[in-house]
Amino acid sequence: MPNRLSKAELAAVRSSAVDTHPSFSPVSEKRVTVRDGIQTAPTAEWDLIAEEIPMAMVYNGVSHAVMMASPSDLEDFALGFSLSEGIVQQPDQLFSLEVIPSAEGISIEMHIAGECFTRLQQQRRNMAGRTGCGLCGTESLAHVIRSITPVAAQPLPAAAVIQRALRNLSQHQPLQLQTGATHGAAWCDAEGHILQAREDVGRHNALDKLIGARIREFGAQGFSTGFVLISSRASFEMVQKSASVGISSLVAVSAPTALAIREARKSGMNLVGFARPGRYVIYTQDV
Repeated sequence: MPNRLSKAELAAVRSSAVDTHPSFSPVSEKRVTVRDGIQTAPTAEWDLIAEEIPMAMVYNGVSHAVMMASPSDLEDFALGFSLSEGIVQQPDQLFSLEVIPSAEGISIEMHIAGECFTRLQQQRRNMAGRTGCGLCGTESLAHVIRSITPVAAQPLPAAAVIQRALRNLSQHQPLQLQTGATHGAAWCDAEGHILQAREDVGRHNALDKLIGARIREFGAQGFSTGFVLISSRASFEMVQKSASVGISSLVAVSAPTALAIREARKSGMNLVGFARPGRYVIYTQDV
């Protein structure tokens, strides 16, 4: 259960939000009715609720996708989405971006290289995605499963390393702690220390934000040594997105899908699921 907050605490959380567009907040406050199952009289309390906002990804004036996402770290989101979806291959092919709020939501207007836009038009898809939906609106089955990118072979993270990252994950999920409604994606070094994390109501979006943040700060070296820890299940889209930027190890708190396992094996990625205190399952390593 998320924590119930006073008015002063709600204001403090809002004012401390990182990289949030000034027109929006990733949380809103709402008066809620609480019952504990024992007392007959309900109580009224203030609660933090995670926001999800329609966000249009617009390339060279053409809307490509509408995603439901948390209105924070939007520059990271735009770059990460563009890279992980194969819209651009290099960060410098995204020339500029502008976040434009409106009453309906947010448009992220991006100017990309001509060859990238030509390729995008050839693979045109107009998505109206549910929360974090990576495939909604794809026009043909042939576009669903792209050829997965091979990744550099890396040793599987040691048990103690994975456990260290798990113990510290909640400290890097302030929105989840307050709302109970967001996913997290964290980059961990070879010792299991969390170096960077992002959150969103959609698991794909959280990973895209992390990808964008790492690439913006460190370029091609952003994912050279370490692993990604996600608070969600590992769908094949999460594997595809990870492989697209060279992530060699993906550790998920919940289960992978069978397709995710097959794609991870094709790419050479280490895939771990059901990562919990004292136990995890390795899906890409035979005993």
